[in-house]
This record gives sequence, C-alpha cells and structure tokens, in this order.
Amino acid sequence: MPPTAPDPKIELHVHLEGTVQPHTLREIAKRNDHALPDDLESLYHYRDFAHFIEVFNLVAHALQRYDDFRQVVVDYAAEAKEHGAVYLEGIFAPGLWRGVDTDQLFAGYCDGAREAQELHGVEVRLTPDIPRVYPLEDALTTARYAVKYRDRGVVGIGLGGPEDGHPPEPYEGAFALAREGGLASVPHAGEAVGAESVRGALDALAADRIRHGIRSVEDAGLVAELADRGTVLDVCPLSNLRTGVVRSLEEHPLPKLVAAGVLCSISTDDPAMFGTDLTRDYEAATSLGVSPRDAYEAGLAGAMCDDETRARLRRIGDSHDWARLEAAPAKPAPRRP
Repeated sequence: MPPTAPDPKIELHVHLEGTVQPHTLREIAKRNDHALPDDLESLYHYRDFAHFIEVFNLVAHALQRYDDFRQVVVDYAAEAKEHGAVYLEGIFAPGLWRGVDTDQLFAGYCDGAREAQELHGVEVRLTPDIPRVYPLEDALTTARYAVKYRDRGVVGIGLGGPEDGHPPEPYEGAFALAREGGLASVPHAGEAVGAESVRGALDALAADRIRHGIRSVEDAGLVAELADRGTVLDVCPLSNLRTGVVRSLEEHPLPKLVAAGVLCSISTDDPAMFGTDLTRDYEAATSLGVSPRDAYEAGLAGAMCDDETRARLRRIGDSHDWARLEAAPAKPAPRRP
C-alpha cells in the first residue's frame, strides 16, 4: 500500500535562518567566505536560551546575499511540504547590522516566498522580526521596510531575541508605524520571561498573536484574557525543551493553556537547529493532548493571510479525513537522537 499522506499543517512560527540544514549552511558560508566552526552540529546542544541566541546569530550571519535569502525560503517550503505544510509564516531578522543591502534581503525572502508557492504549492507569508537589542531608530527602519514590502508577502512584524532585560514597551513606536501601514503585530513574549512580557506585548504592541506565550500560565487572569480575546499562541514544544524553557515535555504548559480555552497553534521555531520538523512537533503536541485538527484550526485562526487564502485553507481543513488519525492511539513524545 502507498504511504499515507500527512495531515495538512499550518505553521505560524518558523525562523527562516533556523531552517537551513548544516550541509547547506556550509555551502552558503563558503560562497560568502564566511567562517563557520568545523563542529557546527555540536553547537546545536544549548546550555540555555542565551547560548541558543549566540549560536543563532552565528548561523544567521552566514546569509548575506539575495540568493541566500531566496534559497532558504524555497528549501524550507519543500521540506515542510513533506510534513503536510500548506501555509507558513516565515520569520527573518533584517540584517541591518551585517552590512547587507536591506532591499536585497527583503526582495530575496519575498521572491523566495513566491517561488515556494509556484514550485511546491505552499503559501508563504513573511513577518520580519525586530531584535530586542536594536535601538529604536533601527526598529523604526525595520518597520518602514516591512511596510514597503507589504504587497510582496509581508503580513506582520515581530519582536525577537533575548527577553530578559529587554521588555517590549520601548518598541511601541515601531509597532504603531507598522500597524498604520497595514501590518499585524506578532511579537515573541512569554518564552524566557514570565507573564509580564506577554502583558507588555498585548498592551504596548497591540499584539494580534503571541509567539510562544507559554509562561502566561503564571497569571490566571492573563490566561482567561487570552482565551476571551481569541489570541492565538504559537507554541513550539520541542524548541522549548531544547532551550531549557521547560525541563521536560511532560511539564510543558500546553495542556493547561488549551484546557483554559487558549488557542494554540504548533510550530517548529528553528527546526534545523533543534533537530525537529513539523511531524515531530505535532507528535509532541498530540502526546500532550492537542489533536492535529485542533492545531490546524488554531493555525487558521491565527494566520495573517488574505481572505482568499484563508478560504482555501478552510476548504483544505474541512475536506480532510481527520477522524483517521484521531482514532489512532497517541504516539509517545519524540526524543532527540
């Protein structure tokens, strides 16, 4: 019998710089004359979240040209399609600190998104991140570029990087500028820092969706508010495990959030750097009681796409035979090799 096709998946939280497989990263670094350590893979075991950010920056700086940015989108769309992806929202950090031409960077990612749809049938939208270490002027510049490329697939703007010591409030002006330009607010919050980070993202940045947000469970009132608002959290179970945000998968807050009525989509975050993929993260979520259909529905609720694309994604979900998988026993949580 032919293999069963994977269930359709919507991924709202994937850093495109973190999707590049090591062998491809080495090829890109070589053509850019960018040095990478020989033991690159060994770096992908993180002491803590700060160590992960250090390694992420090392990896991201290897990407320097239009073709690099275009390639990583197309490559990841092909990979994600094998796991059932029909819609992705890719994150990237505009390289204002790298001396890279920012128009070439945005054009590369945007053209890659179009090519991903043409070659692989996967809809890709883009949500550039403002690193929390940016001064406000650089954050405003990122917001202006994001608005400039709104008609080429950019649908939102995010806030990433180290939460500890870098609250969201100083970036209120940049997010207001992006919102005035028609973009959604999709900041990271409540990953390495507690509920106050999520509160700041909601109040100061008018967040439409929260990336991670799992530490909202530390404030019952905030959890109730997220449920009432219908605010979707982009939950990345295996990422949280790899960076030490949770001590074990069994202790992950996902079941508590879902039980409280919070919509939680499922994503990989940085799959090449965390040794994961969409199938593994969905299996981890299933082991915690979140069905693939519920994850898909949450992804659809949180997607920042146009109405036509949303209607197509709705038809995909409505026509799929979810009962086949839901009737099967849950698999044990995947473990890293």
